[in-house]
Amino acid sequence: MTAYSDVSLMIDGAWTKGAKGRTIPIVNPATEEVIGHVAHAETADLDRALAAADKGFKIWKKVSAYERYKIMRKAADLMRQRLDEIATIMTMEQGKPLYEAKVETNLAADIIDWMAEEGRRTYGRVVPARAENVYQLVLKEPVGPVAAFTPWNFPINQVVRKASAALATGCSIIIKGPEDTPASCAQLIKAFVDAGVPAGVIQLVYGVPSEISAYLIPHPIIKKVTFTGSTPVGKQLAALAGAHMKRVTMELGGHAPAIVFEDADLEQAVNVLGANKFRNAGQVCVAPTRFLVHEKVYPEFVERFTAFAKNMKVGNGLEADTKMGPLVAERRLHAMDTFMNDALAKGAKVQTGGKRMGNKGYFYEPTVLTNVSPDSKIMNEEPFGPLAPIIPFKDFDGVMKEANRLAWGLAAYAYTKNTKTAAAVGAAFESGMVSINHHGLALPEVPFGGMKDSGYGSEGGLEALEAYLNTKFVSQLNM
Repeated sequence: MTAYSDVSLMIDGAWTKGAKGRTIPIVNPATEEVIGHVAHAETADLDRALAAADKGFKIWKKVSAYERYKIMRKAADLMRQRLDEIATIMTMEQGKPLYEAKVETNLAADIIDWMAEEGRRTYGRVVPARAENVYQLVLKEPVGPVAAFTPWNFPINQVVRKASAALATGCSIIIKGPEDTPASCAQLIKAFVDAGVPAGVIQLVYGVPSEISAYLIPHPIIKKVTFTGSTPVGKQLAALAGAHMKRVTMELGGHAPAIVFEDADLEQAVNVLGANKFRNAGQVCVAPTRFLVHEKVYPEFVERFTAFAKNMKVGNGLEADTKMGPLVAERRLHAMDTFMNDALAKGAKVQTGGKRMGNKGYFYEPTVLTNVSPDSKIMNEEPFGPLAPIIPFKDFDGVMKEANRLAWGLAAYAYTKNTKTAAAVGAAFESGMVSINHHGLALPEVPFGGMKDSGYGSEGGLEALEAYLNTKFVSQLNM
């Protein structure tokens, strides 16, 4: 079995302890055992990381896009070669089933490949001039050293989107990794380093998130900030970045509506929505979280979806038949109880689940709720767990009003066989990403981002690279 090791900081090409030697314990959420420790960065470590990133940027921006591409492709190959080890480490510290960890690791390699390839195509353009002997050039240049802040739910894929876009465009980067799940994130950075990314181009630090962000974001060396996490924290960091005129990408929370129309293929809807509701124990920003089902098929959908939830095998992610692992930490159990207690107090009925499983590990039952009050906490705040409220609706206008009612607009889903309805709902959703009759999000080549309180900017597709580039216009009169 893969051994779990303590996790160090990566600064200027070297794995190192924090300046004061402090560490943070890492807990296996399936067993509640401390399986390792991660180094805690101090201000002195951040200063070294900043100096390294400044130096690394001056080196990396001069490396040709083709050479950057070759190094990145090598990193992707290393991720695939180390798949079993990396996935096992991720499951041990994060809890997700091993097959989900393998999917995440392989997707990370694909993202690196795609960003590396597109980095070779960050073309400028020539704009025809109005006068003779004038050349008008639009140039694309790397924005500079980046500060990236990433969460624990996808400890590799939340990092790889930021790191790959930065490296592909010629930027250096300091990553504040997730303290709950640091080792799998470190494995990604190790692949980049082992592939030949020069010292100083990529840094990895851990510590107190608020202290690190407060120090890095205003620092004059940092030219861009990218954050994935909750909306309240994102607003704070965006405000701080705005005060210092830093470029920003924000991928924030969501509360995704999933509309099931009366003509939907219910088997397809239940299987796809169920798999994505309970994937990663519901700890997914684009997970469907409000199930809005036409009243004519509501009873059948509830019956089918409840059966799906009851058949989910919950357990240690390292066990072969596990379909859903634990929540990441004890605090998430308390959050689920808060949502449940509020919903039940307001009249909700539990079709299945609704409580913690056992007393060892942070396991929570896949839960289906009906008769949920519109003013329930779960209908108004992102649950980020395996809780599925199912609400009936009567007509198109009413369901779209509910779907767009909240301040978030990250992902939205719909199921219908009617192409006219599909077109109408796709246009009506106030969401950065819409998927109809399937789950078609988060591929490397497509945009990934939201609108409204779900943030701005993209971490996928061509738009992801654009966020790391400055546009310079040069007009030259040849004498």
